[in-house]
Amino acid sequence: MKKLGRVFLVGAGPGDPELLTMKAVRMLGLAQVVVYDRLVSDEVLSLVPSAARRIAVGKAPKSHPVPQERINDILVELGQQGLCVVRLKGGDPSIFGRGSEEAAALHAAGIPVEIAPGITAAQGVAAATGVPLTHRGLATGVRYVTGHCRRDLPLDLDWAGLADPDTTLVVYMGVANIAEIATSLIAHGMPAALPVMAVCNATTPKEVRLLSQLDRIAAEAKAARLEGPVLFVIGEVVSLYRSCPAEVLSLFPAELADVSQGPFNWLRASANA
Repeated sequence: MKKLGRVFLVGAGPGDPELLTMKAVRMLGLAQVVVYDRLVSDEVLSLVPSAARRIAVGKAPKSHPVPQERINDILVELGQQGLCVVRLKGGDPSIFGRGSEEAAALHAAGIPVEIAPGITAAQGVAAATGVPLTHRGLATGVRYVTGHCRRDLPLDLDWAGLADPDTTLVVYMGVANIAEIATSLIAHGMPAALPVMAVCNATTPKEVRLLSQLDRIAAEAKAARLEGPVLFVIGEVVSLYRSCPAEVLSLFPAELADVSQGPFNWLRASANA
């Protein structure tokens, strides 16, 4: 009987390769095949061993060229061929990443699965912008919600439960529905002037930040024409935002500002060892 392979579900984080865990780098270095999403950054993909086969299965809003059921089948088929497979997913596989569905399909086929968690976009945004997700006196909790439903069905969220001004609300994949989200939250009691921050392409060189408030975020996000994945942070914690002065960045060694050198060299060396 042919030996089964194994599949690693690896969180690629929000984009910055320095946010990868050491476990994720080790698993990438073992890959014979990498099945990756659209939101995995080029910098992270550069760590894939040169001999590994790459299979793109990324989805975009209202465009799912490779359905989730087919992705599950691809992973099972590769595992049954005895290969070491890395399923590389943006952010964390277990947070709006459908990693649990893929793991269930692999378990059902008897294929070993191991998960390397990743920094989810909300944590990446908090670190990059200095806006905490919780803060004493401003937010006693944080909630993550998805801004779109499977197969683009209408949103069916617990608006009354989400409209809590003492909780930071983080909306993933919500740029297409942010007008409905903001209107519904205000209708259920969330202050219209509540601060909101939208971050596009977080933790990458293309990162764009937009500061607004709940009753204006939809119009201002549309006017900004944000291109790329957008995360919305809604809550009083956004009032703590402070942009990083250029003179502060200049205090860091030059190699830390160059994504093609310095700290990424050890990642590439580790992945290809």
